[in-house]
Amino acid sequence: MSNFYQFDARYQIWYHLNMARQDKLRDKIAQNPKHVRFTDLDRLLRDYGFAVRQPRGGSSHYVYTRGAIRITVPYHRPHVKEHYVREVLKLLVGVNDEKKS
Repeated sequence: MSNFYQFDARYQIWYHLNMARQDKLRDKIAQNPKHVRFTDLDRLLRDYGFAVRQPRGGSSHYVYTRGAIRITVPYHRPHVKEHYVREVLKLLVGVNDEKKS
């Protein structure tokens, strides 16, 4: 029995630390949507459970899916365009509402 409670406590600590990291990254991106690196946006979407399909055949568009939700983000250096960042943030608000329900 004690092993279960130790595992449960470690999982809760990991969960809260991971969620805090996601929230910090989301807040950082929301505060300055004009200067977001593709790697940061990619990490945020993957942390929220999105699967990524990388481009093939000369395309630069990455497709992220989670269930019926789908968003396409073009890889652009040095920063992702603000329009795509705002779309992702709107999408994540809907995902957060799903989690709370």
